[in-house]
Amino acid sequence: MRLTAPTALIFLISLILAVVAVVGKLGYVPIPHMIPNQDFWFAVFAYIVLMSGNLIKGL
Repeated sequence: MRLTAPTALIFLISLILAVVAVVGKLGYVPIPHMIPNQDFWFAVFAYIVLMSGNLIKGL
């Protein structure tokens, strides 16, 4: 399995998701909680997006 660098768009999407997770957890901006443990899931999705950008060529 060869790893490739993620595109700038994929990196930006994962960065935004990670920032939303941190901001939501620290409470700087009130984010309505529609899902239990929403901050954790934002962080998990940020990691999955970045991981898929590394594993899938051209993504």
